[in-house]
Amino acid sequence: MSNRSFEELQRVLHYQFKDPALLRIAMTHSSFANESKVPTQYNERLEFLGDSVLSVVVADYLFHHSTRPEGELTRMRASLVSEEALFAFAKTIDLGRYLRLGHGEELSGGRTRPSVVSDAFEALIAALYLDGGIETARAFILPFITEGATAAEDYKTRLQELVQERPGAQLQYAVTGEEGPDHDKTFTVEVTLDGKVLAAGTGRSKKAAEQQAACAALARLQRG
Repeated sequence: MSNRSFEELQRVLHYQFKDPALLRIAMTHSSFANESKVPTQYNERLEFLGDSVLSVVVADYLFHHSTRPEGELTRMRASLVSEEALFAFAKTIDLGRYLRLGHGEELSGGRTRPSVVSDAFEALIAALYLDGGIETARAFILPFITEGATAAEDYKTRLQELVQERPGAQLQYAVTGEEGPDHDKTFTVEVTLDGKVLAAGTGRSKKAAEQQAACAALARLQRG
């Protein structure tokens, strides 16, 4: 990974590493290290740590944002930390293009191989954790697990189902605020029931903000 690509990736992550070596290691596949003429660290140890950090962050999020029983929470967590999910997350930031691969791995399509890219995603989580702590890692992970189709739970659907128990009730979502430049916006959405504000939520997309608003509204309605 060139210095230019290295800086570009940090901009994509919205994070500047205090120890740049951690990011380089996270993006280094074992095939690159094996072909290097000098000793080179690669990302397998970081992958091990990142897997645990990811699991803790996802479990903490589900515990605090869901009332589902333990068995369902376990299945939800497994889905969110699966190779398929991590590969999908990694593709949204085009992580594969930043990998340092050996010549053979490059030729065989390593940049788009789910196992290689999802492992690098976990290594990246570990690098962020080691460099900035658990809150830095959490801030990176949460947008992926609360966005659209990858949301831990579809809070909008659950809220709609709850509201349907009240004949004639009208549920609506409205964007009430936008902050930041076009490439890094934060949206605020309010959800109303029969014209009265139930709750508000924020997110990097309108869909994510709606999910957060619905989650808060569910909690309010369930408290009575």
